[in-house]
Amino acid sequence: MTGLDVDSLRKDFPILDRTINGKPLVYLDSGNTSQKPRQVIDAIREHYERHNANVARSVHTLGTESTAAYEGARERIAAFIGAPSPTEIVFTKNSTEAINLVAHAFTADADDPRFRLGPGDEIVVTEMEHHSNIVPWQLLARRTGATLRWFGITDEGRLDLSDIDELITPRTKLLAVVHYSNILGTINPVELLVAKARAAGALVLLDGSQSVPHVPVDVAALGADFVAFTGHKMLGPTGIGALWGRYELLDAMPPFLGGGSMIETVSMTGTTFMPPPARFEAGTPPIAQAIGLGAAVDYLSDVGMGNVVEHEKALTAYALDALGSLPYIRIIGPTSTVDRGATISFTVDDVHPHDVGQILDDEGVQVRVGHHCARPTCVRFGVPATTRASFYLYTTHDEIDALVRGVERVRKVFA
Repeated sequence: MTGLDVDSLRKDFPILDRTINGKPLVYLDSGNTSQKPRQVIDAIREHYERHNANVARSVHTLGTESTAAYEGARERIAAFIGAPSPTEIVFTKNSTEAINLVAHAFTADADDPRFRLGPGDEIVVTEMEHHSNIVPWQLLARRTGATLRWFGITDEGRLDLSDIDELITPRTKLLAVVHYSNILGTINPVELLVAKARAAGALVLLDGSQSVPHVPVDVAALGADFVAFTGHKMLGPTGIGALWGRYELLDAMPPFLGGGSMIETVSMTGTTFMPPPARFEAGTPPIAQAIGLGAAVDYLSDVGMGNVVEHEKALTAYALDALGSLPYIRIIGPTSTVDRGATISFTVDDVHPHDVGQILDDEGVQVRVGHHCARPTCVRFGVPATTRASFYLYTTHDEIDALVRGVERVRKVFA
């Protein structure tokens, strides 16, 4: 049905051979964290077994090899997202840190007026954001006296753009918006939003935590100023993420952390700093993790992101139909595959999501339950939490059938 040979591909993922409670593992929680192929695991092990040394500090062979592998990963990650230069890729520990790095640059007395923020200025977000793209801006507004505003959500799980001209105005200094919702699966109209922000003179940050793993992303074509994403959701290890930023903006931003490697010279009376990206990578970086992420983007490139999209679209259509046929299921978010990804949140009538998750786990089906670090979205839809099934390139139609059987068992248990 797609260009993916999923049965062969699954052999690359050792964990998929596991059983849970004596039943085959059905992993439907990739929106939380993805599984890792042998190629990524082997790249990390190879580094520790053969090349382990610190980077950018030594002239010996191991240090040179480690630095080459670390910077090589940066180059491949830059190419994967269409960044004009690897110097626009700043390694962070996750998307949260990447977003906070940008928030740190805004102050009341910033040298660059693009990062100067105070009373009367506005930051615009949306009601469907992950907490990582809400809380840093709330803290920034509190520090500077700026105002935080947001787009609402329609009943269909789309952004409510009816008041876009009232929300994005000349007072807007930053628009921070999720590209692909981690709870609703909605893929937002970035082109329209970026154009409006540009016309207002605002900077734009996209949370690409879900989009970069699942759809082809070309940061140059998107037109945003910053894109944050994280490795563990795209077949890579935990502890590594990245911020892509336009170089001229990164060059105008102050350091996020102070320490070794981010300096040019240090004296007791003052310090000068390295240009980006080194300016933002103080201390020993996550070297093995970056190398693992480089291996992950190699894997995704070999598979082909177009193939990933087509496979996930077919899975999502199948799952929406199957879950939608159950009269006691409420899908929270878009119910068609138009501008939506492979993440489906739902509720079961009269059953708490935690109970749904426990019954599904008994069946070997791993899903996430809760508010998914998107509590304002749950409040908008009048639910305390949801059950979320999220798919990836290794997910099969049989696994979706197992999910549906598990939900039917939930209904029988709590009938």
